[in-house]
Amino acid sequence: MSDTQTEPLATPAGSLADAARLSATIDGFSALTSEPHGITRLAYTPLERAAHDQFAKHMAGLGLRVRTDPAGNTIAEHPGQARDLGAVGTGSHLDSVPGAGRFDGIAGVAAAMEVARLVVEAGIAHQHPFRFVAFAAEEGARFGQACVGSRFAAGRMPERQLTERRDRDGVTLAQAMAGTGFDPALAAQTPWSADDWAAFVELHVEQGGVLEAAGVTIGVVDLVSGSTRLEFRVTGQASHSGATPMGQRADALAAAAEIVLLAESLALDPQHRGTRATVGRLEVRPGSITTIPGEIVLTLDVRDVDSDRQRGTVAEIVRRARSCCDRRRLRLSLELLGDTSPVVLPVWLRSIVAESCRAAGVPYRVLTSGASHDAQVINGLMPAAILFVPSRDGLSHVAEEWTSSADLATGTDVLLAALLRIDGELTRLAELGPGSPGPSGEPE
Repeated sequence: MSDTQTEPLATPAGSLADAARLSATIDGFSALTSEPHGITRLAYTPLERAAHDQFAKHMAGLGLRVRTDPAGNTIAEHPGQARDLGAVGTGSHLDSVPGAGRFDGIAGVAAAMEVARLVVEAGIAHQHPFRFVAFAAEEGARFGQACVGSRFAAGRMPERQLTERRDRDGVTLAQAMAGTGFDPALAAQTPWSADDWAAFVELHVEQGGVLEAAGVTIGVVDLVSGSTRLEFRVTGQASHSGATPMGQRADALAAAAEIVLLAESLALDPQHRGTRATVGRLEVRPGSITTIPGEIVLTLDVRDVDSDRQRGTVAEIVRRARSCCDRRRLRLSLELLGDTSPVVLPVWLRSIVAESCRAAGVPYRVLTSGASHDAQVINGLMPAAILFVPSRDGLSHVAEEWTSSADLATGTDVLLAALLRIDGELTRLAELGPGSPGPSGEPE
């Protein structure tokens, strides 16, 4: 990295993030839920759009220009002092899984809102436009595909998936989008332009316990795990639980139990260190206490930092599942719900985030993300980085999820400092002109 990059770039005095304001912002979003226990705000529902409206109203109140793209991503912009420079962005998502916590995604949006306030109220100068994004439909809980809004933005959402992806009620992704006022075909045909963007940094809660255990305030993500998601349908024969002898049964649930345990066993094998395999949903049909289960639908989510091992693990689970069903005289069908490779984030950009921590005296460590994030997807469109703040007890996707407002405020301060450093470094490179060394020290 250059000498310019390592020079401290302090946030102006008095512009530190307000922990109480961040907490109040999160409280405001938390009120938008369809369930009394935890937060349930699913993708492309009126509640998700209400959260986006809340974000848009706050940003417009600061004087920012606010727009919503065809996929439902809400974008607020604070202009830079220079013309014709791509934007430096930050943000996260506002949807949730069922019964979720208050911080997943929302913490990053709240941090973006606080950074915008600090920039406006302190009159902080920057050359590149600053864009603040609330992504739509990041969670894969409803349609099985994570990061839908950012996939549209990155041009990675095939139009066929608009009608293939369905929720548990049979509603297609296209129908859900249309029901909340969006044109799905237009969204697929109008991705963001890479020329409009320079870099993106997403703040997120860790969703694990590494930072808390280490007593470290910030995590700088180097790699985001890949994820392969499948739906298994095991079909046997429903029959009377008392009248059907054990040796004559075609019990779909017994086979499904084997599949769950073989997935766990394979992920625990020493040869699969870093692999995580999860069966998160299992539906039993007909679901009667006196009837042998005739059909089971279960989902499998395999995550890994190694792309070959990720796909190899899935293939091995499927092979063993077929063998199990054949032995039990059952039918097995499969549907691929999603497949995303691991992503290594740019070294130069995460180095700037790390330097922002060092300059502020904030302890940090480099770590890998096991969860998917919007920044992972748009990294194919622009350089992206992710910084984590601690999660208490490593809990996430549950109502008990919690991050202290003090840690979130520190993360917001680091986020603002990183955005300013990125702005300064990229401005310097733009002034040097084409062919100059890039941020990594290699020619662009």
